[in-house]
This record gives sequence, structure tokens and C-alpha cells, in this order.
Amino acid sequence: MSLSIGCTLMCEQSPPTSLVTYARKAEEVGFPFAVMSDHFNPWLDEQGHSPNAWVTLGAVAQATQALELMTYVTCPIGRYHPTVVAQQAATLGVLSGGRFSLGLGAGENLNEHVVGEGWDPVNVRHEAFSEALQIINELFDGGYVNFVGDHYRVDSAKLWDLPEVRVPIGVAVSGPQSIEVAAPWSDFMIAVEPDADAVANYDEAVGANSPARKVGQLPISWDSDRERAVTRAHEQFRWFAGGWKVNAELPGPSAFDAATQFVRPEDVADQIACGDDIGAVVEAVRPFAEAGFTDLALLQIGDEGQDRFFEAAPEILAALQQEFGD
Repeated sequence: MSLSIGCTLMCEQSPPTSLVTYARKAEEVGFPFAVMSDHFNPWLDEQGHSPNAWVTLGAVAQATQALELMTYVTCPIGRYHPTVVAQQAATLGVLSGGRFSLGLGAGENLNEHVVGEGWDPVNVRHEAFSEALQIINELFDGGYVNFVGDHYRVDSAKLWDLPEVRVPIGVAVSGPQSIEVAAPWSDFMIAVEPDADAVANYDEAVGANSPARKVGQLPISWDSDRERAVTRAHEQFRWFAGGWKVNAELPGPSAFDAATQFVRPEDVADQIACGDDIGAVVEAVRPFAEAGFTDLALLQIGDEGQDRFFEAAPEILAALQQEFGD
């Protein structure tokens, strides 16, 4: 199975105007798809940005012609009601000419606490997520939707502008419980770790005749100066060392700063490919290919490193195509 390589438009580290520019560059250098994070806060103060993803994606859809777009990921159980997520996704599907896929997940406290409704334990979040997925799917079917659940009510909701091609729904999973909850309502899987068991469990849960799409993400810090690359990765991405079970629970950038105060630059460099060694990027990608992923979005760390990354992207893509293509 070949691995398609895309890129990440990371809202936490770039202003919206730059993200639109990066989307154009991604299309120009040959990336087939780009995913965009949907945050209210950055992970760390040093990242310094967090524009609205949906407004930015609307601009990106108009600034590109063929680039597939995806949220990576939107939480439909906190800041947004699922009916609002469905309307946003359908509208973006229309504006992009069918190039948009909706990536959904159960969220992080970092972003969802801002509406003042607290942060539920994971089992409650999964219950709400299951209801949200059902609501969004029913709205994508067309017609009026009424829904009464333990977490949501919907009263005569209808999407008046639907794309010609139904928006595919991807779900972020991290273990058997999340797969059990989300798989029945989804078209593809999203995960940030190259977990072969998750891939197999997801395929079993959806019962597809052919394996469903699996979309991963890989941070790198590309730079001709390796020391600069490591410094940037440590400054802006040391939060990554905590793992998703921890990262989902911390409430704000100051909490992530405190939780990662003892993470050293060399610790980050052990986890993230830093510098301009294409071979190191290839080896970092390999576990995703071996785990059965079909798509992988590279995430270049730091706004100031984007130009160097896009300059090198054709060579990086060629190497990855040679290693993991058909």
C-alpha cells in the first residue's frame, strides 16, 4: 500500500494570511492534501497564534485549485454544537468544489474549556462524541433532523447548501474505546501515532471490504542549521512529549509550559527529525507506512521555518515517493 504525503497548516504557529500563502505553496510544490488544526489556543505561548480555522479554510479553498483540505481535527462537543460543525463542513465542501474532508475528535481541554462548561471525563466525552457524529451524519443525508439524546437536542435542523459530493468524515482515535465509539459513524481513521493495532481494529470495526483511509501526522523541524532546528522544535513543540492522554487534559498554554519545563532540547530531538537530512525524514515516516497508514501530513515546526521547508519539499516528496509510493 502506497503512502500519500501531505502537509499541515498549523493554526497555532502562523497568522491566517500566512496560512493561506502556505496552502498555495503546498499546492505549487506538489502536496496533494493539507490538513489544518482547529484550535482556540496555541499549545505554548511561544507559538503565538490561533486564528479561526473555518474562516481560514474558506480563504484557502478560494486560493487553491486542487489541494484537498481537511480539519485535523475539529471537536464537535465543546465550542461548537454538532449542527454548526455540519453546516460549516457542508459550506466548505461547496466552496472547495468537493475537496474538503471533515476530521473530528473528542477534543482537548486546552480549546474547549473556553465556553465555560467545564471538561467532562473521557467516558462522558465519548458519549457526547457519538451523539455528535450521529447528528452530523444525519444532517449530511439531507432533510430535516430532529434528535433527542443524553447530551444534545436538535430541533428541525436542515442543511440548505450541501456539496454535490458528500463530505467524508474522519475520526481521531487513540485506543479501542474511541474506535468502538466512532468507527460506525466515520469514513476514515485519523491518528497521530503509527499504531498498527489501531489500524487493524478500525478496519474490523467498520467492516469494510477494502481497508479504509488512515491519515497520520508527523512533526519535523527542517532546517539547514540543525542546532537552529532543534532549538525551534524545543521552543515550540516540547508539549508533544506529554502524549495525548496528558495533552487532552491540560487547560492552557501555561499548564503545558509547566508540564514540559524539564523537557530538554535533546529529548525533543530524539522524537522529532531535526535538520536537513532527508534520510532521517524517511525513517521517521517509515513506522506509519509499516503500520498501514494511507496518508501522512508532514508538520513543519515554526512559522519562521516554512519557507525553507517548502523550498526543500520537492526533494523530500521525491524521496518519500521513491520509498513509499506504488
